[in-house]
Amino acid sequence: MSIVLDPHERSRISGSLRLVQALACVAVAFAAIGTARQSTLPALHLEPMRVGVGEREPALVPRPASGDLKALAAPGLALIEVVVRRDDSLDRIFRRLRLSVTDLATVRALEGVRVLLDRLNPGERLVFLHRDGSLIGLERRVSLTQQLEVRRTEAGFQATVIPKPIQAETSVAHGTVDSSLFESANAAGLSDAAVLKLARVFSSDIDFVQGLHSGDEFTVAYERISQDGHYVKDGDILAARFVNQGHEYVAVRFVGPDGLARYYTPDGRSMEKAFLRAPLEFRRISSGFAAARLHPILNRIRAHRGTDFAAPLGTPIFAAGAGRLRFRGQKGGYGNVVEIDHGGGIVTVYGHMSRFADLRAGAHVQQGQTIGYVGMTGLATGPHLHYEFHVNGQFVDPQRVKLPAALPIDATLRAQFERTSAPLLAALQPVASGQVASR
Repeated sequence: MSIVLDPHERSRISGSLRLVQALACVAVAFAAIGTARQSTLPALHLEPMRVGVGEREPALVPRPASGDLKALAAPGLALIEVVVRRDDSLDRIFRRLRLSVTDLATVRALEGVRVLLDRLNPGERLVFLHRDGSLIGLERRVSLTQQLEVRRTEAGFQATVIPKPIQAETSVAHGTVDSSLFESANAAGLSDAAVLKLARVFSSDIDFVQGLHSGDEFTVAYERISQDGHYVKDGDILAARFVNQGHEYVAVRFVGPDGLARYYTPDGRSMEKAFLRAPLEFRRISSGFAAARLHPILNRIRAHRGTDFAAPLGTPIFAAGAGRLRFRGQKGGYGNVVEIDHGGGIVTVYGHMSRFADLRAGAHVQQGQTIGYVGMTGLATGPHLHYEFHVNGQFVDPQRVKLPAALPIDATLRAQFERTSAPLLAALQPVASGQVASR
């Protein structure tokens, strides 16, 4: 039996057949592409090693040219980048991603790896490569200059710490304070971290909380850190000039034979005092030294024999000066408290800590060393540091006590100091307001 179609129907069916043929061609093309992609899986290369009696055969290790885990990604493998959450651990992350916790245990058992994996930092990034939950590779940046790389091989997991070199160039920023030091410094090219460092350099001479005026000037020579051609962060301040209310202050960085960096005036006097006026980076002074104050919790008038620095929970607290840690523990309304004996009848007290640094009572600490972290333990209504300064058993106002200066540059280092500081001080010569120059 024959079927006769009218011209319109024949045209419609012909068009449908052409569509089917086109789709078939596309399917074949995608199949060819898939085959080609499968053929580009990372090659496995023999690691050169000597094999003795009883030793394993050489491991087959994936060796992408870039050394990057992302270069191993291929069909059948899943690449996941994870941002670490607060209170995250690798075990929690593995379970959340449904990765093999057996693989995790095997990796952590590798020599030297556990210490590089067990303490994660909120906000950092981890990269995983897996096949159906089986770990193929893991990467973690353990420091600015080192990266841990874990790879699965035929012989088991292999871990390597890869160096990530950085480059530092000297840059110069100049600006004039308008409404905010941070805004003016940011506009001049400085990061917030560099502004805090600048304030720390001049903290013994300038009150950066209440003493800045519109029109104050600054010029800063600092390190600008990059890696693989990309900006990473601002590094150390090498030299700085600050004009505050018409008074000029100049500081230059010098690294002594002990390897410690300190700041001095051009003639070699120390910019530091024997004690820090504020032993943390704080937002504001929430309560000052007072003979009588209404206690916010006890609701009665009593003396406030210290300074309260409001700061975010977990902010590091530093030793105000070198000394011996004479007490670390809980003490009444102070909550978690540290006491440091600096000798000469001077003791400093740090209260309401959330936790302590890894220090024992009796340990010697240096000025600026982290001793704990801001909290609100004891009688506290919010996170802050309660800081006291005792002289011969008497309470004194930490913000008003006259602090002794640190030692000047040693006479035996004078020539070296002048030689290394000369080009840094030359970089501070006045430049046009707001200009940023590199040297």
